[in-house]
Amino acid sequence: MTHAVTPRLREMRWWDIDPVLELEKELFPEDTWSRGMFWSELAHARGPEATRRYVVAETDARIVGYAGLAASGDLADIQTIAVARDHWGTGLGGRLLAELLRAATAFECGEVMLECRIDNIRAQKLYERFGFEAIGFRRGYYQPGNVDALVMRLTDPSTSVQGTEIHG
Repeated sequence: MTHAVTPRLREMRWWDIDPVLELEKELFPEDTWSRGMFWSELAHARGPEATRRYVVAETDARIVGYAGLAASGDLADIQTIAVARDHWGTGLGGRLLAELLRAATAFECGEVMLECRIDNIRAQKLYERFGFEAIGFRRGYYQPGNVDALVMRLTDPSTSVQGTEIHG
């Protein structure tokens, strides 16, 4: 789907939690994050000791995507990436992922991990385009649906975002 206005990426803030939760419930009805989970993540996203990077994609004052990353030592973990269905196929998922990989590089992480629903082929293809490789499974990871997760890893995130640019 083509959109005339390219969504602007910006730091996620506490006032974004409710609209993000609405999108979360629409996209992930079986394993929706709670308000408290987002609050907890954002509590670690600012200041000199920050270990998280959360961004939202906004167009016409509507949040159409969000993404988050947690860093610990030299390892980063992509916590979540979501794009509104009416923005699928626009490249927004790639923009959000590139922003998280830039954050992993800024946190000086040499490796990025993620879990992806085994039935989410669209997301797996996106991660593969950025150089992620499948390294294993987590049985029953997504609850309560008891859906397995594919574990993926990217070594040296800085090489995956060279030449990409985020506007907004």
